[in-house]
Amino acid sequence: MTDARPHIKTRIWSLLASISRLHIVAIAALGTLTFSWVFFGNRPWDLALICGFDWFIVNLLNRVVDLKEDKKNKITGTGFVERNRRRITVLGLGALGLSFVGTALYWPGLTPWRMGYHFLGLIYNWPLIPGVKRLKELYFFKNTASACGFLITVFAYPLATYSGKAFAHGVTVETVIWAIAFFFFFELSYEVIYDLRDLEGDRLAKAKTYPVVHGEKVALRIVDGLITASLLAISVGYALGQVPWELFVMVAAPVMQLFIYKRCYRRGLTAFDCIAITWFGVTLLAVYHIWIWLEWPGVGV
Repeated sequence: MTDARPHIKTRIWSLLASISRLHIVAIAALGTLTFSWVFFGNRPWDLALICGFDWFIVNLLNRVVDLKEDKKNKITGTGFVERNRRRITVLGLGALGLSFVGTALYWPGLTPWRMGYHFLGLIYNWPLIPGVKRLKELYFFKNTASACGFLITVFAYPLATYSGKAFAHGVTVETVIWAIAFFFFFELSYEVIYDLRDLEGDRLAKAKTYPVVHGEKVALRIVDGLITASLLAISVGYALGQVPWELFVMVAAPVMQLFIYKRCYRRGLTAFDCIAITWFGVTLLAVYHIWIWLEWPGVGV
């Protein structure tokens, strides 16, 4: 008889990865690790874990409130989330509360930024502000809020953690500004690509995304414009001598994404494509760290 246990374990891990949006957790955690190294020359694995945990909780709670559109978009794990929505909400909020106690003792300076990040996540998912809809349903703010969440965890977390510590060689305040601009536009391009995938579900949920409001053709031009803005930000910073080579090489990521997403869209953008694009970004960040660690050509230029 064939042992079914490996197959069951695979299904469990696949379900966990889907309901927690593990690809987003991974790229956020690696982003925190990467920019900590770029700015300060350190790789704080503990901080990356905190970032990953925060995105895990927000994504988990997001799945609870996105059931209608996730059903329409046929997102894996939606049935499990629907059957366990109350347990997921209670456990998620409980784990978050306990984590605040731990980080308040371990990293007091991080607490205000974590509170800001999770407040943003709460008003993104639920209409908690009187007279205001949840941010997910608001034109422009839906995508911008998510991008700001990344800016908080990927940039503010390291900057708060290493407050008072000198920047690494070649890094200045201007470097940080160019890096934020580069990452902000690049991350927004991801958001709109995901919205293209979720078009039907977002219409059903009345979420005013760019594809819903303007149509697919305009949304595609917005993606291209955001990728171009990302490329310009990091290139201009490098040309001015304010972006070191170790940061400028990240220009490869938006260039590759441009070709990959267009190829996927031509044959029909799927949920798997969006996840694969994100995992490709995770892989690039991992390769980046290996490149630096091995001191391959270009390091220190």
